[in-house]
Amino acid sequence: MSKETSEWLNNNVLIGFTDKRGHAWHYRASAQGSEPNHYAGAIPVADVQRRLFHWTAEPEPVLVAGKFGLRRVPNKQAITASDTGDVLGIFADGYTVHQYQEWLLDKVGTILDDGLSIGSAGLLRDRRQAWVSVEVPENITTPEGVEFRPNLVACTSHDGSLATTYKRTVTNVVCDNTMSAGLREYGQQFKVKHSKNGKFRIVEARDALAMVHTVAEEFAAEVKALCETTVTDQAWRAFLDAHTPVPEEKGRARTTATNERAALNRLWNTDNRVSPWRGTAWGVVQAINTYTHHEAIVRNASRAERNMSRAVDGKADALDQDTVTTLGKVLASV
Repeated sequence: MSKETSEWLNNNVLIGFTDKRGHAWHYRASAQGSEPNHYAGAIPVADVQRRLFHWTAEPEPVLVAGKFGLRRVPNKQAITASDTGDVLGIFADGYTVHQYQEWLLDKVGTILDDGLSIGSAGLLRDRRQAWVSVEVPENITTPEGVEFRPNLVACTSHDGSLATTYKRTVTNVVCDNTMSAGLREYGQQFKVKHSKNGKFRIVEARDALAMVHTVAEEFAAEVKALCETTVTDQAWRAFLDAHTPVPEEKGRARTTATNERAALNRLWNTDNRVSPWRGTAWGVVQAINTYTHHEAIVRNASRAERNMSRAVDGKADALDQDTVTTLGKVLASV
């Protein structure tokens, strides 16, 4: 797996609506060259095409060089980049390429209405993965002070790491975390496999995803319920014991758990991404989500790659759901 550098993220990831949500965590003006990657408003479709999706993935034969000369490997194909020839993946002949332009721009446009615009887009894993996020133009703020942006994340890959996925999510503006439309259940999504039988059926896609606009009411209701649920200091400590128990025996596991609890306590007590909701169930969800999104140790991948993958493979949803479930059990027992 690649580990994206600051230079890579500042040249291969585009961030829109910065007037509404500020700069991305990876923002470095000095790493962007002559053209900035942040946009005050929506990202023009033409810029996504020109800066990110100006090339295509092309199937090529797989050859082996040996003492008998150059021979083709039967029933295998290499997916290569049309502009550089880089090999993006090797697959059986049944693998079908989903071009970024077609599947992340053209098909998204058939699902959604004209009131939505591109809020982010990017390439990861040396262009083997890509995504486009389509968002509402204005932030939504709940009476509890939680500011968020409903969006549709569309992603696919050329290395077999991701099925083409369209998913309703929420971006929490204060911390840039990705969350489910409904914290107590998995977000709605629609997937298409990279196979000859994988079909994009527009009616099914619309039924599965509904409209991104409907996320606002669902998410605001979840936030309200969680903000109205009190979590005392005793309950917070009991939650930490349940979520991150500290092993009795000394060693790496104990050190890791102790460090995680210290970080969670810091978020809970003093970090403005969490502490304004200290003493509520929403604060607990924020603490766990923010820690995982921004501070937890990442192995064998970059943080950007890990966060994008988690947003579409269900792990981010499962995290929020597990947090709410664990907290519910704790509150029932204290």
